Amino acid sequence: MEVALTGPQAVAGAKPDAFRRSVGFREATPIGSRSGLFGFDPTSRRRTTRAIQVTGGLKAIHCEMGVEKKETTITEGKSDKASRVKLFVGLPIDAVTDNKGINHSKAISAGLRALNLLGARGVELPIFWAVAQPDSKAQYDFASYLSLAAMARDAGLELRVSLLLDSSSDVPLPPLVSRAAAADPDILFSDRSGRRHPSCLSFAADQLPVLDGGQTPLEAFESFFACFREAFAEFLGDTIKEVSIGLGPDGELRYPSFSKPGGVGEFQCYDKYMLASLKRQAEESGNPFWGLSGPHDAPQYDQPPDSGNFFKDHGGSWETPYGNFFLSWYSQELVNHGDRVLSIASKVFGGLPVQLSAKVPLLHWWHNTRSRPAELTAGFYNADGRDGYDAVAEMFARNSCLMILPGMELADREQPQGLQSSPEDLLAQIMRACERHGVQISGENSSPAGVGAAGFSRIKEKLFPKDSRVNSFTYQRMGAEFFSPGHWPLFMGFIRSMAQPETAFDDLPSKGEGEKLSLPMSSVPGTVKEMQAA
Repeated sequence: MEVALTGPQAVAGAKPDAFRRSVGFREATPIGSRSGLFGFDPTSRRRTTRAIQVTGGLKAIHCEMGVEKKETTITEGKSDKASRVKLFVGLPIDAVTDNKGINHSKAISAGLRALNLLGARGVELPIFWAVAQPDSKAQYDFASYLSLAAMARDAGLELRVSLLLDSSSDVPLPPLVSRAAAADPDILFSDRSGRRHPSCLSFAADQLPVLDGGQTPLEAFESFFACFREAFAEFLGDTIKEVSIGLGPDGELRYPSFSKPGGVGEFQCYDKYMLASLKRQAEESGNPFWGLSGPHDAPQYDQPPDSGNFFKDHGGSWETPYGNFFLSWYSQELVNHGDRVLSIASKVFGGLPVQLSAKVPLLHWWHNTRSRPAELTAGFYNADGRDGYDAVAEMFARNSCLMILPGMELADREQPQGLQSSPEDLLAQIMRACERHGVQISGENSSPAGVGAAGFSRIKEKLFPKDSRVNSFTYQRMGAEFFSPGHWPLFMGFIRSMAQPETAFDDLPSKGEGEKLSLPMSSVPGTVKEMQAA
């Protein structure tokens, strides 16, 4: 397999090192404007002769890439649990929104220095497909991301990289997807009313030639992963120890089923490709009429579960043979999508000293009902009497993938009344599924406004039991609030408590005593001013 990287040197002094030589790099002459479809053949090890042009940091390099899968796991080691739990902090989601530079660069630089002084292991860097591939399907530009990686390395921090295949409020899907969606809107998810969701491609289109030049989404994902591997070769295994793969909206393995947390959501099965898959499954089951549409009696996004018959706790359609058929098909489509994408990622990154990971959502509202509608519409068949996460954990184990779980700071008693929410019970259920299948876990918080003292205590409780499979935690995310006087001292206390797991969080200095902690508070105001001015 041949990949070509061209462009000016983005990181001063970058040279091929022993790691690059170990994976088969060799110097080559620049290839100018050569371009074309790049991708591994999923059925063979044949070599593709066309190449992709990648700009932003490296002179022309050819790489013969082996694609045999090699399992990578995070070992427990013999040291104390406290020394093994790794703490990361997410960089701002809008740190890079195009390749014209780094947003908030001064503030991020100050934040990296502060985190290093505090003793954090590293930071999480979100990399959007659309930013890396701003125009042509054959051209990639990682320049700004490479600069951020160099900043983290120079600050003495590791990187967890998240490769995001969806869009955000600041970053749309790549132009090659937008052009294809304009010609064929059914490559995007659709709800029962015909509303399209522009955040990600329909999972049913994964293997169909719906993009420019007859390219499939899986081939496009593979191209993105492979070119990232090439552009970041000098960081992989050294600064970058983990690569997280986006599997759906917000990087999570789920359908884009809800408009805001708290609603029951809607099934996303009404694009023609999902309906074709449903029709085939219904005909194979001997009930062709079941494949004509999704459930007709399900509520709309923000309606309560009992506003339609489908999700009613007793006598709802979800308990009928049709309901079981539909929910089994819908959830299996989600698992199949995750398996296809993670299999490609395993192939691209196989043999490298990096851990693959992916994120599963914590859809805890309505969890205390029998039907658990928010989980059903998102693709997890976790209704009463079923474990909707066992097949997911099995799929993660099959791909040697670590599972990222958010919501570790959440408590049942703090949830809004009337939503019958139970984040604690759902988190425990998913963690049990991971335990059964030997899947390691990385935790995250869910609260975008930051975590208070009680939340930090709950996080610590989940990180330090002797039998815990949680070996790292990523705090989301860096910003003005993160470094504010009301939050930063609490975070410092949390870090200190992780180094002293036998000490209760409440026994550590309060947020009025930040000067007693290892990092002087005098370093914080400048950081806050830079973040707020950015």
